[in-house]
Amino acid sequence: MKHIQFKVGITRIIVGVLLGVAGVGLAASAANRQDDQKTLAALDADYQKAVEQNDTKTMARILADDFILVEGDGTVSTKADLLKDAASGETKYEHQVDSERTIRVWGDTAVVTAKLWAKGVEDGKQVDYYVWFSDTYIRKPAGWSYVFGQASLALPKGSK
Repeated sequence: MKHIQFKVGITRIIVGVLLGVAGVGLAASAANRQDDQKTLAALDADYQKAVEQNDTKTMARILADDFILVEGDGTVSTKADLLKDAASGETKYEHQVDSERTIRVWGDTAVVTAKLWAKGVEDGKQVDYYVWFSDTYIRKPAGWSYVFGQASLALPKGSK
C-alpha cells in the first residue's frame, strides 16, 4: 500500500511540475504574442505612413521581395509595381491611415486586418474612399516582412 501511495505522490508531483512549466510557457507565449502585436502595429503604421509619403525606402524595407497585393477588383501588384508607382509621384495621398485594426499572430505568421481611409490623387484623379484589408506578415531572421496583402473593393459611400 505504501508503494502505491508513493507512486501516486510522485505522479502528482511530476504532473504538478509539468503543468507549472506549461503555465510558464503559455504566459511567455502570451507575452511574446503581445510584443509581436506591438511590433506589427508599429510596422503597419510605418508602412501606411510610407505609402502616404511615397517613401520608397521604408516601403522597400517592409515589403518582402516576393510580395503580392490583390485588390478587390482582381488587380495584382508586386513589390516592384508599388515602388515604381510611389517613385513616380503620380499617386499622392493626403490621408492613408487605418482604423479598427486587429492583429493575429500564429508563431512566425501574422495577419493585420483594418479599415483604411485613402484620400488623395491616384492616376491623376481625386479619390476619397475606405477599404478593408488583410496583410500577411512572416517573421524572418531580420524581423517581420510584409508578404501578402488583400484589399476589398471601395466601401459604399457613407459607410465609414
